[in-house]
Amino acid sequence: MGTSPITSNGEHNYYFDERIKAAAMLYHSGKIRRIIASGGDYSNNGGCNELIAMRDSLIKQGVPDSLVSLDYQGTRTLYSITKVKDLGSVTIISQKYHNERAIYLAEHYGLQAIAYNATMPNIAKKKIRNISREFLARVKLFIDLVSSKLMSNFSS
Repeated sequence: MGTSPITSNGEHNYYFDERIKAAAMLYHSGKIRRIIASGGDYSNNGGCNELIAMRDSLIKQGVPDSLVSLDYQGTRTLYSITKVKDLGSVTIISQKYHNERAIYLAEHYGLQAIAYNATMPNIAKKKIRNISREFLARVKLFIDLVSSKLMSNFSS
């Protein structure tokens, strides 16, 4: 799961580092064969291209470029999960709070998924912000799921 190497206020994003280290470690230990970097390109809005940053960081960790696919539609966890649901099984790499939501979505869409919890950086103010953000993301998740169910019932 993607995130930017730089936070919205220009600070270094240690969550990014931990996800990259986890993905590279899983690759090098033979637990995963390919990596789908999922995120967005925000370079036109003053941000960065998350996918290029992830790919370049994985290459620096010794992951071959040919084994890293870029999913530019993965700007939300929902999009990342629905994009790979036909793969059969995946390993989701993120921090625990995010993986819980991603696994819930994977199960909802019938995707066989396991999660690997990347280390949580020990930054108190970031933890509070991410927990708050995750609360809102989970509310949005249920709104999305109820809306899609209503739409499928309506079109039937």
